[in-house]
Parts: sequence; C-alpha cells; structure tokens
Amino acid sequence: MRKRLGFAAVVALLTLLLAPAPALARSDQGPPATVPALTQWTPEPGAYVYRPGARLVAGDPAERRVADTLAGDLRAAGHGSVPVVRGAARPGDIVVDVKPFRSSLGAEGYELHAGTSLSVTGATETGAFYGTRTLLQLLAQGDRIPAGRTVDVPRYKERGVGVCACYIHVSLPWLENLVREMAYNKLNQLLVELKVKSDAHPEANTWGYYTKDEIRQLVALGDKYHVEIIPEINSPGHIDPWIENRPDLQLTDSDGNKQPSRLDITQQAAFDYYTSLMDEYAQVFTAKSWHMGADEYMLGSDFAKYPQMLRYAQENYGPGATPQDAFVDFVNRVHDYAASKGVKLRIWNDGLTGANTVPVKAGTTVEHWLNVAVKPSQLIAQGYSVMNASYSLYLIRGGFHSDTESLYDQSWDPRSFEGEQLTSSRGVTGAKISLWPDNGRGETENEVAVRLWPALRHVAQATWGDPHPDATYAEFVARGAAVGHAPGWRDLTRVPVADGTYTFGRSFTASVQRTADGYATLRSAAGCLAISGGKLTLNVPLQPGVEATWDTCDPSGTLQRWELEPVAGGYRLVNAITQMALTVTDDGRIVQYPADQRTPAVWHLS
Repeated sequence: MRKRLGFAAVVALLTLLLAPAPALARSDQGPPATVPALTQWTPEPGAYVYRPGARLVAGDPAERRVADTLAGDLRAAGHGSVPVVRGAARPGDIVVDVKPFRSSLGAEGYELHAGTSLSVTGATETGAFYGTRTLLQLLAQGDRIPAGRTVDVPRYKERGVGVCACYIHVSLPWLENLVREMAYNKLNQLLVELKVKSDAHPEANTWGYYTKDEIRQLVALGDKYHVEIIPEINSPGHIDPWIENRPDLQLTDSDGNKQPSRLDITQQAAFDYYTSLMDEYAQVFTAKSWHMGADEYMLGSDFAKYPQMLRYAQENYGPGATPQDAFVDFVNRVHDYAASKGVKLRIWNDGLTGANTVPVKAGTTVEHWLNVAVKPSQLIAQGYSVMNASYSLYLIRGGFHSDTESLYDQSWDPRSFEGEQLTSSRGVTGAKISLWPDNGRGETENEVAVRLWPALRHVAQATWGDPHPDATYAEFVARGAAVGHAPGWRDLTRVPVADGTYTFGRSFTASVQRTADGYATLRSAAGCLAISGGKLTLNVPLQPGVEATWDTCDPSGTLQRWELEPVAGGYRLVNAITQMALTVTDDGRIVQYPADQRTPAVWHLS
C-alpha cells in the first residue's frame, strides 16, 4: 500500500455529485457528447428517435447477451421495457450485431450507425457491448439522436481503477456502483486488494474481509459488464492482514524482532501459505490475472537487517547473488504457480531497483507507480508489459488527491510516467487510477465518490481516445455531467428518514441529522453516537465487539456518521467508516460486529 501522503485536500461539496446534468449544446453536424468522446463522426441527414415500440434485434447467443443487458439498462434508466427479438429490423429498432470478420474493430471497438433504426456492431461481444454504452449515453441526453456513423476503437487495452479495500472494508454497494460506472465509461479492469474470508486459514479472518458470496456477486456483475476484476493479496510486504496471527511466517530481523508486515520468503512454508490463499481466491475470482503487489517490502528498513535473505540468495543463485535476488526468486515462484493455473502475474514496480542479478520472469506485467532507478523504457526494452499507475493518479483518503484538471490541461496520457515521458505507446498496456485508505477515517465513501467520478472519466478519456477532446476542462466536466451516471447506479447519499428526534426501540432516543455527505449523525443529551475505541488500523477502530459511545459532537468526525439501512421491521445502524453494524449484547451494551459474525440489531423508530 502506498504510504506517501500529500496535503489534506478540501472535501468537495456533495452537491456537485447530485446536481442535475446540464445540457450540452450540440450540432447535428458534430459528434454527439459521450465519455470517452467519439474519435470520429460522419453526420447524415435526419435522426434516430427512440419511441415506445422500439425493439432490440439480436440473433446469436453473444448478441442476445448484449441485448439482454441493454434491455435491463434501458429499463433502469427509465426508457421502459424493450423486447429482445430475432429477425429483420424495423424503423425505430436497435440492432446488436457481432461480426467477427470486422477485424479492424479489434477486441473492443465498435461501429454505431444511427438512422431510421440504430445499429451497434462489434467484432466481439465486448465491442458490441461498448457500442451499447455509447447508445445509453446518447439516450441520457434525449430520445433524439442525430443520424450519423462512428467507428470507435480504444487506443489502450487496459483502462482501469484500483481499489485498496485492504485492512478497511469498502461497502459492496459502493463497489457495485464503481463497476457500473466503469463500464459506462468503457473502463475494463478493476484491481481489488482485499481479504476474502478464509476457510483454510480462519486465524487470518480479521475485519474487514468479504465473504465468498459477496465476491461472487461482485465478480458476476463485473462479468456482465465486461469489467475484469483482478484480485490482489499483497506480498511479501504489507501482508500483515494475513500473518499478524502467524508469527511463524513473519520475517525476523537480526535483533530477533518479528516483522508482522513482512513474509519470510526464505521459508517454503511461507510460499505454500501464500499459494494456498491463491487457490482459495480462485474459488470466487474468474480473472486471468493475479496481482501479488510486491511493493515496499523493505519500507523503513533494508536487506542488511535480514542476513538470511543473502544466505538464501547465494545458496540458490551462487556467491554473486544479492539479497534482492531472494525477493525476485519469490516473485518468480509465484509467477510460475500462477502460470500453472493459466493466470498471468502483475506486480508493482518499486521492488525492481536493478540491485538483483536474477531477472523477473517474462510475461509479468509491471504496474509503474514510483520513480526508481529502472525506468519504464528499460522495463519495456527488457520485454515486460508496463501499465501506468502513476502517483499523480492517486486518490488517498484524507491525503493526496489527483489534480484531474491539471492533468487534463496537460493532455496527460498513459505515456507520461513518474520520472519519464515516453514518446511511444509501444509496450504500454494502459493506465489506472488508484484509491488508497492510508487514513481510513479521513473521508467517507461518499466523499471519495465525489472526488472519484471526474478522475474516472478523465482516465477513461485518456486511455480510450484523444486525451484532450474539449478546449477547456470545464467543457470536459460538462460532457461528463451530460451523460450522467450509469443505469442502475444507486444514490448512496439517501437518508431514509427525515431529520428529527426518534426513539430507537428500547435502546435510546436521539436526534437524527443528515450530514453533507449523505449519512446521519445521532445526537442525544450525552453527545453524538460514535465508534472510537479499540485497536486502530489505518486510524480506524476495526476491532469487532467495540462498544458504541456518546462522544462530544464533532461535525468533522467521520466516525460519528451512520447509515440507516432499511430492513424488515425497522433499520440497521452501520458505521460509515468501520462498515460494521451495531448489535445489542445480552447485558444491553451496543457494540459493532460484522454482519456475518453477529446478527445486527433492528431498531423500530418512533
């Protein structure tokens, strides 16, 4: 996990997220507004008009899958129910075509043609799917689409977002919103560093894990919307969520001190442990890539404190080996294990400092975030695929936020790495923005969302087409506002009860007040309800069983913000930061627990 923090950014007003989308002035001769912007547009006389009675025409199974998804999205966007049919198209119909012979469209490109009817054509199912995303964006601006034709093909094959739900728990509805938004903007890769609750290693099941059913649900949504969800278990550094209760696997320094965040890669047992986790993740993830992190292994220390590393390297690679060869050896063994399962390995770049004599295995994708001695051009020259995951694209809770406006004005694109500007895109797979929870209470999920959506649309634009389609950033923001949010996107800022004073069953009476970011505070004569005790992880009290307290009210205190989750019979109370629900113990105490450990209390409000 990245540890570099910048200045604390001022939190944007949530009204920016929820404001009505302004209409963009558009000429029937120019390209209609989309994100990413259409790379070219050939206007024709007339228009396609979406009316009641429109049908989706699709034949083979791939076409029907695209059409079925589109039908659901049209319904979710308020365009009514549209039947999926076979046969010839009629005026007003929407035709989905998958034509493999259209090889010039590539794996993800499409052609859209609007006339008396409208057609989207891809050489693949994914290409046709992206054509339907453009259609949905056009319909978000009105039922009349100017007649014309576009062929739209991405410049980069990897267009992504990374979310570290490491240590903390990011809510499933928030992640599902992200998947829908990514697909709507033609992003295709979501990296999730998170913990899946383990059956094989229950000693590692500290919060905030996800259940296997939750991950299956998320992956199924990703599959439906053509977003590959790539899992990461960071190793051999930052692995304390997994081995804090396994001192036998922790690296020991020369003073005999155990290092809970570092895996002892000189042990076969450590490799076996890690690969057993990979096997367990394979039960729920379908991606053909595996990210092992491999960053910051010696953060705040150095190999000299661990003489066993040099011994291991020299025993395996000869007297000229370096301690870093032991690190690369672990990466390569994970690479081979992943390859044996048909999966490709991905790592961060900062561990590749050039001090190793053993090269990283070919076929490993390097995600470049930090400027170190080995530059992206060198990695590409050595045959590695390189993804741009620059620090300039980071959003850190309570810390540095990507300056999207500045990047747009600079016409930033994936060739611009930390420490090096490439002149060619050869070897560059694409780019992604990364979300890190270094100060887990620094911002709520809803506040992160406000920052995320402009950055998401920007990276979508920069990886798909022209990185600077509009003369000003304000115009680009207006383009994003015009297309709005994806169909099925949930407004997570809704508080289901009006502000006022309520009695929560037999437990307490409190004033419920909506916060600016769409949560609620619960205020009584004793203070504001909060979770503030127990063990802190990334500045968050993630310990199950911690008692809720009435603390001095602090408008900036994110740990005093609550979600009121409607359920049969009343409401659950979920802390906005810890994402644990409150339950009542036999002796009447109100405590937080993950919902799969203790049944959450349900409060009737009166």
